[in-house]
Amino acid sequence: MFKPGSNPSENEGQNKPQALIIDDEADICYLLKGILRQKNVNAAYAGSLAEGEEFLRHNHPAIIFLDNHLPDGFGIEHIRHFKEAYPSSKLVMITAHDTFMDREKAYSEGVDYFIGKPFTRDIIVKTLDRIGGV
Repeated sequence: MFKPGSNPSENEGQNKPQALIIDDEADICYLLKGILRQKNVNAAYAGSLAEGEEFLRHNHPAIIFLDNHLPDGFGIEHIRHFKEAYPSSKLVMITAHDTFMDREKAYSEGVDYFIGKPFTRDIIVKTLDRIGGV
């Protein structure tokens, strides 16, 4: 999905905060990107962990939305890496696998917020408000 060099700030305002959505479901990416646009946040999306890493080599988004079940691995297993490599980015896990154990594991690995799918616009907006500065 993500094309290297397609920095969202090239097409939209340079001063807007950036977000990266790492999710292999295109409809989730489009929905989330639309909500973020309404909140004045530029968003790019990647369909895999590898595409997300490629984007992050060249960009430093304020927030990273991370799915758990991706074609090249489990997002939950990469939380610690993302938090260590990109400490200024807030990390939000968004997954259909919303069990107590999944939440507990995600928070113990360092995720900032956890949202179960399906999510509503209000949940995303409240999360952005909690993050602040986005």
